[in-house]
Amino acid sequence: MSISKSDVQYIAALARIHVPQEKLDGFTKNLADIVKYVEQLQELNVDNVKPTSHAVPVGNVLRPDVVKPSLTNQEALGLAVEAQNGSFKVPLVIE
Repeated sequence: MSISKSDVQYIAALARIHVPQEKLDGFTKNLADIVKYVEQLQELNVDNVKPTSHAVPVGNVLRPDVVKPSLTNQEALGLAVEAQNGSFKVPLVIE
């Protein structure tokens, strides 16, 4: 498959990217190189390769939730500068 300047201009228009005329030759060559590489990848035999979502195994690094004693609402509000209706009252920061 060959890539033409008009192909690059069309793709740039779809992506809403302005490609200056002086850079069009370079982008055309780069895109042609990418397509050539993808064509090489399509020739690989991947019949025995398992599909993966990540290149390396991924596991959860979070600790398990453990219920522990905590402050009651009244104890927490006892530390508040100002409280209202069982909640912390803070100054308004947006108008």
